[in-house]
Parts: sequence; C-alpha cells; structure tokens
Amino acid sequence: MTKFDGVPEATYGILQQDYFSCELEEVAEQVRRLGYAILDSGYTLEQLQEISEKFNRVREQYLQDWGESRLKRLNEIYTIRALLTQGDGFLQLAMNPNLMAVLDKLIVGTFILNQQNGIINPPGETYNQAAWHRDLPYQHFVSSTPLALNALFCLDDFNFENGSTFVLPASHKAKAFPSDSYLQRNALQVKAKAGQFILLDCMLFHSGGFNRTAKERRAINHVYTIPYFKQQINLPENMRVENLSSEARALLGFNVQVPNSIESYLVLRSNKGDV
Repeated sequence: MTKFDGVPEATYGILQQDYFSCELEEVAEQVRRLGYAILDSGYTLEQLQEISEKFNRVREQYLQDWGESRLKRLNEIYTIRALLTQGDGFLQLAMNPNLMAVLDKLIVGTFILNQQNGIINPPGETYNQAAWHRDLPYQHFVSSTPLALNALFCLDDFNFENGSTFVLPASHKAKAFPSDSYLQRNALQVKAKAGQFILLDCMLFHSGGFNRTAKERRAINHVYTIPYFKQQINLPENMRVENLSSEARALLGFNVQVPNSIESYLVLRSNKGDV
C-alpha cells in the first residue's frame, strides 16, 4: 500500500542495500554517507554531573598553570589541551564503549587517540573554533574510508541559541571548500543533548556557532586517527603508565611511537611478532 504522507518505501532496480541490526551500525552509516551523526554516550545524569565538575576543576587549574594572560595572547583561552593528562576520568571518556564500537566500524584496522581537548564557546563573543575548518586542517583530499574521526562530547546541550555546531553534509567527499552560495544553501546546524557525542569525519567542513545566551557552552573534543598521523601532543610521554590497561596503552599510542634508533625499531618488530 502506498503512503502519501512520508518518505516513499517502494523501490525498483536496486541490487544492493545496507541492512543493520543495531543503532550503532546506523550511526556509522550516517557518518560514512553524510559525514556526521549523533551518538548517545550511555552515561547517567550522575555520571554527566561528575564529568562536568571535573572539567570545571581542571579548567581552573589549567588557567593557573599556564597563565590566563598568556593563553589569551595565544588565542588559547577557551581551549584545554590534553585533558586526559590533567586529571582522572577523562581517559574513560575517551574509551566510551558506544564510541569505541562505532569507531571500530568506521576506521579499518588500528586507530589511536590523537588529541582530547576541552572547548568552551563563550557567550557573546567569537572563539577560535567559530570558523569553517576540517579537523585535519590545510588538507584537501578524499579517501574511500575514514582516516580520522572527531567525537565532540557535549557537556551542555547544543542548541541554536548557544552556538551549536554547523556542518556541511557530505563535504568529506569533496577536496575543495565550496563556494559561498553553496555554503549558505546547504550548511546545517546540529542540535545535541548533554551526554551525546557529535561524530564527524575529520574531513567534513564544520564550524562552531555564535553563542547568543548568557552561559558558556562546553564540550570535550576527541580526534581519533590511523597511527600514521602524529599526535597533537605526545600522550605516552605525558601519561603515567601504571595501572593503564593494554587497551588504554594501545589507544594512547604506546605501541606506535617513533623508534629513536635501529635497535628500538628491531625491538618493536620483535614485540609485534613480525620477525
């Protein structure tokens, strides 16, 4: 029976179609096709409150450690670099089970955490993420499978009033940034709730919006890449290895550090069972 009030369901001439058994596979499909999707973290309200409070404590300490005036001068005042090196709890966020399951479906083979940064969208002023960019900046290429993925964890609700993220759907499939007229016709603003991830193919053009409210909008950005991309900050050199699981060490890049000698390289080969 034909439906006249929705998306057509009938098909013909189709020989191949994607079928999925769970929501996580559907999230991965949207990232492949459109370059972005929303993913629930599965955290409770109590867990979200705990992450939010830790974020605020780390932010205060970060400003003390690096100097507010210095960070302002460097246009870094609304960014907290390498959060998981600043306090407990943020490594667990980077290893969120729902997120790991989707990344396993999108990135072929090994991937590592390239960066984890706190991001604050201030009220009534611009900030360094409020410009169109890719999270592999200055690159103009496309790939048949994702090489890097962005997982923006929303500490607060993302809505149109507080400058939620703008995306340009499917722009990860084109090399060049589009014309101004195309951008204006096709850019979308994404809404998400606190506790959700906004997933982006890192080659998708996106931008933070202008925060018209009186409150900051906070998020924690993760970038996961194949090991051939260097980390923004060398995480293994800044983490205490005690009590790290083998999965955590692998995600943090302990197993793919650049050898500093031929001997180091041969030891790595031996540990991997390649010889």
